[in-house]
Amino acid sequence: PNTNAFVERFIQTIQQECLDHFIVFGEAHLNLLVREFLEHYHMERPHQAKENELLVKPKTKRRRKAKPPDTISLADVRCEQKLGGLLKSYKWAA
Repeated sequence: PNTNAFVERFIQTIQQECLDHFIVFGEAHLNLLVREFLEHYHMERPHQAKENELLVKPKTKRRRKAKPPDTISLADVRCEQKLGGLLKSYKWAA
């Protein structure tokens, strides 16, 4: 019985955070939008229940293990955008 509530909440999340921002032009377009959102949701977004860690750890090793500095140069950070800039994630520059 409780599973239904989790599924409904997840569908609501997809609807509010992704699909409400687009006009969907068919099933293939819908599949593309949902696939991109799910990739962001599972691989690039920190999760509060997991101590703000990613669900899927990146395959590359982190560049910095030391304590983060008080200020970060913008040259050290890169922004990856998906779905026309609706979804953004920030990573250390290579």
